[in-house]
Amino acid sequence: MLTTDTGRTTCPRPSDPVEEVPPLWRLGLLGLQHVLAFYAGAVVMPLLVAQGIGLPPDEVARLVNSSLLACGVATLLQAVGLPGIGIRLPVVQGMSTAAVPSLVSVGLAAGGATAGLPTVFGAVIAAGLALFLVAPVFSRLVRFFPPLVTGTIVTVVGISLMTVAARQVGGGDPSSPTFGTPGHLGLAGVTLAVILLLTKVARGFVATLAVLLGLAAGTTVAATAGKTDFSGIGEAGWFGMTAPFHYGVPRFDLLAVLAVVLVMVIIAVESIGQFFAIGEITGREVEGPDITRALRADGIATVLGGLLNSFPTTVYSQNIGLLQLTRVKSRWIVAGSGVIMLVLGLVPKVGAVVSAMPAPVLGGATIVLFSTIAVVGVRILGQADLTDSRNTILVATSLGVGFLPTAFPQFAEHMPTRQLRALFESGIMLGTLTAVVLNLFFHHLGRRRPGPAAPTPPADAGPVRAPASPAAEDPAGSEEATVGTARR
Repeated sequence: MLTTDTGRTTCPRPSDPVEEVPPLWRLGLLGLQHVLAFYAGAVVMPLLVAQGIGLPPDEVARLVNSSLLACGVATLLQAVGLPGIGIRLPVVQGMSTAAVPSLVSVGLAAGGATAGLPTVFGAVIAAGLALFLVAPVFSRLVRFFPPLVTGTIVTVVGISLMTVAARQVGGGDPSSPTFGTPGHLGLAGVTLAVILLLTKVARGFVATLAVLLGLAAGTTVAATAGKTDFSGIGEAGWFGMTAPFHYGVPRFDLLAVLAVVLVMVIIAVESIGQFFAIGEITGREVEGPDITRALRADGIATVLGGLLNSFPTTVYSQNIGLLQLTRVKSRWIVAGSGVIMLVLGLVPKVGAVVSAMPAPVLGGATIVLFSTIAVVGVRILGQADLTDSRNTILVATSLGVGFLPTAFPQFAEHMPTRQLRALFESGIMLGTLTAVVLNLFFHHLGRRRPGPAAPTPPADAGPVRAPASPAAEDPAGSEEATVGTARR
């Protein structure tokens, strides 16, 4: 309580948790926790592209380092921002796996291996520039993303990512004979148990480090059991950066650009739901101008990614789960994680330490992180009117359609075009588009425009008699009017 000169007592204004700047040591630890949550996904994406187009191992390492640099730049653009660029919320950006099929197809069509990379990076640069230019158009589409749609999208994201967590728990490679063995389940169980125990008993700062401490405990147990390979640390160098345009001047092929632009549109639609989820968690209302700045940052980051020999970036869902789990909402902590990403990209040896973490250990943490995203989606859906049968059908259909690729990835193999294959490989994209289209169908198409205003009666016309209500003229219309009002 504060007392003013006039003798009035006032309460101090609470600080904004998004703008809170913690001490440097705490910022570093919490930032590292975000990096550990996102690291595996950020490294897997360039590995998939490299394997798909047939790159040799030394080039794979270059792409991984370049991707970490690009992720750091993209995260700083979102969390810190520039004038007119960046949402200035705790948004962690990572490599988008949704773009893998299109990028591999573009690279193979351009010659494969290193010969195809100039065309790949040219398409990435052009697609990022296109997203930057059309970002204001997306901001006008915010009205098509009410809580009914955004809640559905976020729930689909959480459900779809649960399979990723399950794969990590099993060991990372389902084709391996050791996948899902009790040893892997035990490592995941140790990590999960430490996180749950600290969530229950810890208080203050220690509670916010539950995920980081769980990962450390799981890795320690794995090292003791001889299930951690640290050999890559000695082989990695202390400093290294791949120069821009390392693979040559980017080539801009029209079909390649169109293929990646289509993927960027789908990623942008998916990202809008993620931005709303972060707004919900942090207590910030996300509006049209915020979406414009966020997508501009996505576009600029993607352009820079192409220049730095990297790929499109997007919001990382596991870090949204971490925000909800730790309740630490400072964007400066996420900015600190962006700086750590830059360091990891410039110091391969440090990155090798992080990459030595076994997949089951990471899976023990992502079980909680990914499932928490689905819980956030359910919370957002609580703001929608699910007593309306149309809304119930929208949510149910979107969840069901989004689950198809998650249950059986084989659906994508039978699609006739590259774009449809990319769509059916991602339950997140499929569920997102289903929710958006059904919302348009149920709530926007065929709506009547309001009729012209009634003419003003002349001054000497006498008292105006109120028109009869629909219920008075047509008893059957009473229920219809009531239902219509409830739906609105």
